[in-house]
Amino acid sequence: MLVRKVSNMGCVLVGVLLLLLDVSMPASISGVRPTAISFPSLLSSVHIEGTVEFCGETVPLERQEVKERFEKELLLSLWDRPQVILWLKRSSRYLPHVEKMLREANMPDDLKYIAIAESALRPHVRSRKGATGFWQFMKSTGRKYGLTISSRVDQRRNIFDSTSAAIKYFRDLRQLLGSWTLAAAAYNMGEEGLLAEILEQGTNDYYSLYLPLQTQRYVFRVVAAKLILTQPNRFGFHLAETDYYPQLTFDKVVVHCSRDVPLRIVGQAAETSFKVVKDLNPEIRGHYLPPGDFTLRLPEGSAKKFQQRYAALVKKWLAERDELVYLVQKGDNLSTIAEKFEVPLAALLIWNRLNLKEPIHPGDELIVRRKESVDIAADQQNDFTDKSLPQE
Repeated sequence: MLVRKVSNMGCVLVGVLLLLLDVSMPASISGVRPTAISFPSLLSSVHIEGTVEFCGETVPLERQEVKERFEKELLLSLWDRPQVILWLKRSSRYLPHVEKMLREANMPDDLKYIAIAESALRPHVRSRKGATGFWQFMKSTGRKYGLTISSRVDQRRNIFDSTSAAIKYFRDLRQLLGSWTLAAAAYNMGEEGLLAEILEQGTNDYYSLYLPLQTQRYVFRVVAAKLILTQPNRFGFHLAETDYYPQLTFDKVVVHCSRDVPLRIVGQAAETSFKVVKDLNPEIRGHYLPPGDFTLRLPEGSAKKFQQRYAALVKKWLAERDELVYLVQKGDNLSTIAEKFEVPLAALLIWNRLNLKEPIHPGDELIVRRKESVDIAADQQNDFTDKSLPQE
């Protein structure tokens, strides 16, 4: 029995290796079906016929150096097949909305592939430099183009708000630089840096400019994503219609908060879960809505009678709140306060919208709920135990 298990494991490893090497699986290998591999060879994948364009501007593949740079990015993208499959599956969830917004703004449809290259259509992805969300906006640029970015709300994570900001930014870049290719390069490295290089090098041809290496690769990465997503079958990605994720659908409601309101109340009013509300509204950080009016996306069908349920639940929550305000004393820390009131430290952080890295000081006021009303808070401990993960 052990020998058979080892043999089967060996066959699986051989199959994985051959898949990575893009060679055919011999039929003689026991337990592995030859038809399991249907991807074309990577070499054949770079044999591109006809012209390749980005936003109507031709990529000059007749130039050897340009061709090599493009082939490199195409091959690297195709090598990461699990990532490409996720691109394809997510594309049906988000891109119809992006396409509609681009069309209504009279902007090139190809700009949507920049979101693929930037974030792989993940709302929470964050770069080491702090660029965040679908379009990877830095804080300063996001705020310049109208996005709210704070400790409570980060609209870079909202596909609609961030796409609206990206459209405005791309329009400005195109007007400043004269081409969509240069606009894409500037989106990656910043317009001031690109303008300086154009001035110094005496050319405004993206393909002739010596730029930071990431920017030299950038347009080719975007065009590679375009080529793959528009011709998935050609590159061996044969997805059935049911393989794609459903398009993002929702009801929109306006929620008024006269004070901080727990998101779980919104979830209850929408007859759904806290998680679903967070997933549909990734721009909302933490567990509470701050004071103000918010347009939220909720599951389809939940808007009906939402306002009545919401008003009743908020009224009930306010009437039943069992909490006190603790004045921080000299020598206190969050752990000792949690122990004093016999409540989970994680719950104390949630109630007060705190982070363990943020200090507290004598005289600060902290909300503490009675022990008997916080049993459920212990279930939320995992949100705060791994400090390597971004706080939501």
